[in-house]
Amino acid sequence: MDTGSRTDTEPRTDTGSRTATEASTDMAPAPGRPRDASGASRAHPLRAWAELLRLPALLTVPGDALAGAAAGGARPGPRTLLAIGSSLCLYEAGMALNDWADRDEDARDRPHRPLPSGRIRPAAALTAACALTGAGLALAARAGRPALAVAAPLAATVWAYDLALKHTPAGPVAMAAARGLDLLLGAAATGGRTRAALPSAALLGSHTLAVTAVSRRETQGGSALGPLAALAGAAALTRLLTRRSVTARTGPHAALRTALGAGYAATVARPYLHAVLNPSPALTQRAVGGGIRATIPLQAALSARSGAPVTALAVAALAPLGRTFGRKVSIT
Repeated sequence: MDTGSRTDTEPRTDTGSRTATEASTDMAPAPGRPRDASGASRAHPLRAWAELLRLPALLTVPGDALAGAAAGGARPGPRTLLAIGSSLCLYEAGMALNDWADRDEDARDRPHRPLPSGRIRPAAALTAACALTGAGLALAARAGRPALAVAAPLAATVWAYDLALKHTPAGPVAMAAARGLDLLLGAAATGGRTRAALPSAALLGSHTLAVTAVSRRETQGGSALGPLAALAGAAALTRLLTRRSVTARTGPHAALRTALGAGYAATVARPYLHAVLNPSPALTQRAVGGGIRATIPLQAALSARSGAPVTALAVAALAPLGRTFGRKVSIT
């Protein structure tokens, strides 16, 4: 989820777990120019925690559970809110754990990040990751055994990604699995048919897989292959989202599904294409940020595809907020 970890940036998901990795950097100094420990950043610890946890990326999380409930054929209810709370905690656990695990790498490549710059102690980040994981599992347990049965492997995936899998070929797959599990958590908690939510989970996971693959080169750049594959995958996803099926509703429902699918495509197409044409670190980071932001219109389109237009519109309303807050705190 990069559900909870950044996609190597973020789930770098997440998990999500990475979930990485989403590139707005106007509020942070360039790499190689860490902020003075006695400066303004030291005076505002909340700013440091906002950077560590990549708070704007949190807006990509509620749509997982809501799309899962829609895909399972259930109306959102109190247990859906518990699932959202669980997802938020596990996602942020992954973010904190991600920076703790990458503290040596960040000291070299991202010295302005909260841990290498000294604004947050590594022990505090690890403690936060543990506490948030416990809170996420507790909220899932309150939502019922089916929800906990999904949240437990989700949490395990987040930790495995951050501590062992991130820099291996299995890293993007783990991040995709975390995001898919997060959607299934919403279906399980709401009492819907979890199996019916598997196609939506697979589509969301495939998008996360592409974003995570791109993020693996974000600090070095130099490869157009990842952004090109992500662009092709986004085109295929858009076609699936907007294609009319035999059982699909027509009229306003079909128009909404098409509009949201187009919104997803518009969010990812330009940054992916720019990274293909010039795979510099800066443009690769922007591609990752665009991919992360596109998670929201994708969740909305999946909800509309499942016949839940109200849920789809509610999820889509989070997109402008994500863009606004993303200008203040980087999501990558």
